[in-house]
Amino acid sequence: MAAKNPVIITDKDEMRKWSRKMRSQGKTIGLVPTMGYLHQGHLSLIREAHNHSQLIVVSIYVNPGQFSPSEDLSTYPSDFHGDILKLKSVPGGVDAVFCPKNLYDYNYNERQNTKNEKENCAAGHGAGVVSCVEEECSGHETWVRVERLEKGLCGKSRPVFFRGVATIVTKLFNIVEPDVAVFGKKDYQQWRIIQRMVRDLDFAIEIVGSEIMRDSDGLALSSRNVHLSPEEREKALSISRSLLEAKSAAEEGEVKCRELKDLAVTKITQAGGRIDYAEIVEQESLEAVEEIKSPVVFCIAAWFGKVRLIDNIEINI
Repeated sequence: MAAKNPVIITDKDEMRKWSRKMRSQGKTIGLVPTMGYLHQGHLSLIREAHNHSQLIVVSIYVNPGQFSPSEDLSTYPSDFHGDILKLKSVPGGVDAVFCPKNLYDYNYNERQNTKNEKENCAAGHGAGVVSCVEEECSGHETWVRVERLEKGLCGKSRPVFFRGVATIVTKLFNIVEPDVAVFGKKDYQQWRIIQRMVRDLDFAIEIVGSEIMRDSDGLALSSRNVHLSPEEREKALSISRSLLEAKSAAEEGEVKCRELKDLAVTKITQAGGRIDYAEIVEQESLEAVEEIKSPVVFCIAAWFGKVRLIDNIEINI
């Protein structure tokens, strides 16, 4: 069977027109939001989306709203041509690729190009600026927050991140108007935040969580893995291995979270990693627990070299 060539859409109005035309024909639409540099983990989300909808839209957009000015927006890897080839390789293919240039550009500078506006932007640069969007003075000032769920785990060290994620996903939902959206469980907190946002704001969209994809050695697939040296990559395996050991220990009767966390932290630290967090939380509320009495998820973020990696494992006992 010949590979399907997806339609490439860069304009948000054209994207909305395409979706509405398809839905007027009775088609259901599944959305897989990505920031590009696709790997097998992303492709697994597309395969999952095929189980829930007739047409598939993949968005490719590196969202500046979830990066602070000090973070790695400028170095985020990209390979659009390679991404399209990978999308063509997925059984069933992809129907549309939405790759806008800038979803925060409202021609603000052209409309407000006055001396005072420029002075205000210059004064704000580096002083009170909390995201790359505000650093660029784009005029965007409306944000979506899931206040409690965003506070812990990754939200502790990346206070801008989930505000940016929730906002850009809201924008994508309003532009693409999907029936279903698929998110990977590797970004467990993100998945739960989007679920809660959709519930709280009454989006008529089903949110599907897809299981973590791993390399044959167990490392969770991530676009950032490309920045690991061979030595760092080998050491990073301590994350997934420590999570598996903790799950086995819990299943064998060790339910005190302090013991399980200490086990993982020691293993990762001995391998040369720097722990950002290691938390065992309830699966839906993401509230930390001291003892496992109901389904939990063990979430870890750690640095190896200059690369921050996240991983998790669900424990259902």
